[in-house]
Amino acid sequence: MATIRNLKIKTSTCKRIVKEFHSYEKEVEREAAKTTDMKEKGADPYDLKQQENVLAESRMMIPDCLKRLEAALADLKGTLAELEEANQKEGPEIDDARSTIAEVEQFFQTGED
Repeated sequence: MATIRNLKIKTSTCKRIVKEFHSYEKEVEREAAKTTDMKEKGADPYDLKQQENVLAESRMMIPDCLKRLEAALADLKGTLAELEEANQKEGPEIDDARSTIAEVEQFFQTGED
């Protein structure tokens, strides 16, 4: 049985994962710039290899984040549908969930282009 509390948790989860995604994107940019700078300055090959590993690890987190966001979005939609079936169609939590769903769907549409 879905509750308002579950809805709030799932809404917050979606918002957190979107923030994580943006954080990882910034980290990849920062690490890529650092790697390029190290190459230009002729850094030690071992240090350069370690930096490339850090960059690769950061890049791997982006698809993982997207998968988790897709799962969280599906979970949120399911919980919202259950609450709507139970005639709980109004309230700030439900409005917040609907706006979060719209934001995340917009995020996926702009991200796929």
